[in-house]
Amino acid sequence: MPSSSTPSIIRARDLGIPLEGTPGARNAITDVEGVLVGHSTIIEGEGALRVGQGPVRTGVTVVLPRGLKHDPVFAANYTLNGNGEMTGTIWVEESGFLEGPIAITNSHSVGVVRDAVIAWQIEHKLYDPVAPGVFWGLPVVAETYDGGLNDINGFHVKPHHVFAALDSAASGAVMEGAVGGGTGMICHGFKGGIGTSSRKLDENAGGYTVGVLVQANHGKRQHFTVAGVPVGREITDLLVEIHPNQPYPPGAGSIIIILATDAPLLPHQLKRLARRIPLGIGRVGSIGNQTSGDIFMAFSTANPGAAKRGGVANLNMLSNDAIDPLFEATVQATEEAILNALVAARTMMGINGNTAHALPHDRLREVLGKYNRLSE
Repeated sequence: MPSSSTPSIIRARDLGIPLEGTPGARNAITDVEGVLVGHSTIIEGEGALRVGQGPVRTGVTVVLPRGLKHDPVFAANYTLNGNGEMTGTIWVEESGFLEGPIAITNSHSVGVVRDAVIAWQIEHKLYDPVAPGVFWGLPVVAETYDGGLNDINGFHVKPHHVFAALDSAASGAVMEGAVGGGTGMICHGFKGGIGTSSRKLDENAGGYTVGVLVQANHGKRQHFTVAGVPVGREITDLLVEIHPNQPYPPGAGSIIIILATDAPLLPHQLKRLARRIPLGIGRVGSIGNQTSGDIFMAFSTANPGAAKRGGVANLNMLSNDAIDPLFEATVQATEEAILNALVAARTMMGINGNTAHALPHDRLREVLGKYNRLSE
C-alpha cells in the first residue's frame, strides 16, 4: 500500500555545502506557484528475491503543473543520453504544450502508470474535450531503473498507487530521498532518490522562480563532486552491496529532471533552459554514461489560457537578452536538487540483501573541511 514519511529535516545547505543563488521559500519546485507534487511509496518484504512477491522498493512521483486545473503549459524536452524513456514527448515537441501531469516511476511500470494517469484525468475531468465526449491523452511518464533493490519484474506498481500519488499532490514541502519513484534508486554509488530545489531571481532580473525536481539514479562514485571537491575519490567505501549472482555495473541508471518556472517563456526558450540542465548535473560529476537515461522536461506556468481551442492567444515572452539569469538558476537548482536527494536518502536493503548506503553526513563535512569548502 502507499506510504509516506515526513519531509527530510536535513538538506544539503544544512551540512554547510556552499551553494550559489537564492532559493525560494521552500527551496523546492513547489515554489513555482500552482505546481503540486505527490508521491506513492511502496516498501514491502525483505530477503531473497521472489519475482512477483518482492521485496518491493518502488513507487510513483507526480508533478501537476497547474494543480487540479486543466490549462496546458508551454513545455519542451531535452535528452542528454537516451538510454531511458519519457512518454508523450513527441507531442510536446510538436505542439509546444504539456497537457497534463508528469509521472516518474521505475523502468517496467511506465505502461501501467501512463494508463492510470489517463484514467485519473477522466475521473477528475482534467481535460478539454476535442469534441463533445471525445478525449485522448498522451501523458508524460518517465522512468529510472530500480532493479538493484526492487523486484522490478514483479510489476508491483498498480493503478491505485498512481491515483494515490495524484490525489495526495500538494503545494507544500516536498518529501525527498527514498520516496515515490525514487524509493529504490542509487546515485553515485550511494542511496539516491527524489530531490528538489529552487531559485528566486532578483527583482532586477524579473523576480522569477525556477524550480527543479530530480529522480537521481545515476553516476559513478569516482566522479562524485560536491562544491568542486572530489568527494567520490575521498569516500571510496560504502559501495553498493550486490548479490554475486546479480551483476550491477557501477554508474548504471538514469536521471529524470523536471523544471518549472513562472517566467514567460515560449517552447523554444524552455528548450534552451532544458539544455542547461546537464551543466548542473555535471557539477555533481556525471558524464552521461552509456547506461544512463538523462531526460528532462521544462515548462512555464506563465501565459494561462494559451492553449485555448480556436481564436488568437495573446502571449507574453521574455526577451532572449534577459534569459541568462534563468540559465544560471537552472544550473544552480539542478546541482542542489541532486545533492538534496543524496543527503535525504537513508541506507536501504532490498532484494537478496542488496544494500545501498546513505551518503554519510559527517564524513562529507570532513572532506569539505579538508578542502576548505564548508560555508560555516
